[in-house]
Amino acid sequence: MMEQPVLPMDVNEIMKILPHRYPFLMVDRIVEVDPGVRCVGIKNVTINEPFFQGHFPGHPVMPGVLIVEAMAQVAGIMAYLASDEATRKKVTYFMSIDNAKFRRPVFPGDQLRIEITTTFNRRGIWGVDGKAFVGDSLVTEAALKATFAEKAA
Repeated sequence: MMEQPVLPMDVNEIMKILPHRYPFLMVDRIVEVDPGVRCVGIKNVTINEPFFQGHFPGHPVMPGVLIVEAMAQVAGIMAYLASDEATRKKVTYFMSIDNAKFRRPVFPGDQLRIEITTTFNRRGIWGVDGKAFVGDSLVTEAALKATFAEKAA
């Protein structure tokens, strides 16, 4: 297991872990982490996001599927930090999204606080509960599963 990272992790440290890049990197900062147990990340939602051009003109709303993607990325960071060197060379793939609930829209200017908690880690499959908040309001929640796999050639 990797030593405890220096917090907060900024976007440059995040990009050393995640393969995602603009416009699909959905995590700006990691503010808490207990590798393999819990992780908290921040996504600053700005009007400059490319998805706002079409979702929706005159009423910009962050797509729920991208909030779930942000949860998955925070979960990926947590799982990576809990993994051995061989696993860290693999890529993470989503396996399922269950019980997703979207409780209120997320708008430009909002700051998402994404909280991930591990529910299980068995035979290379990670299960996590994800919650996204704006301030104290729960805006999205979902149960996610993912696994590490070899990169395609």
